[in-house]
Amino acid sequence: MDSSASQDHKTAMQHALELAKKSPPKPTNFRVGAILMRLEDGHVSAVGYTLELPGNTHAEECCLLKLAEEHSTTEEDLGTAMKSPHVLYTTVEPCFKRLSGKLPCVERILRQKSWIKKVYVGVLEPETFVGKNPGRQLLEDGGVEVHYVPGFEEEILAVAAAGHASS
Repeated sequence: MDSSASQDHKTAMQHALELAKKSPPKPTNFRVGAILMRLEDGHVSAVGYTLELPGNTHAEECCLLKLAEEHSTTEEDLGTAMKSPHVLYTTVEPCFKRLSGKLPCVERILRQKSWIKKVYVGVLEPETFVGKNPGRQLLEDGGVEVHYVPGFEEEILAVAAAGHASS
């Protein structure tokens, strides 16, 4: 990765981190920010953060729901509306299991793998709620590249865990 590409990834992750800060602190959620961008030109197609939309929503889920609404379709049918390859930036590794019983973000992304080609993460999901997250491996096994953007770990974890009880 050349230095300009590396800087672009850092800029996108910083933007995702600013989105995460909009999420209300709660003891039962990580505050996460996410951005969907077109691969070819970096156009931001959707942004989201944890609990932005009603219904205990995750950041990645909010991106997909907002994009579906913009294209007058459902999340399930986004693949037919999205013609350009995209990349997803998310401050925390996408979840593979949800205590709420809702569809995990890893499964949501895999359902969109026809157009979400890469995922960039700032940190691995802490084991606070569901233990070790095999999401990265599941995504890669499903054909979605996963990359790590270093340099944000401390700030991402502080923002993500705001509202959690101190141990």
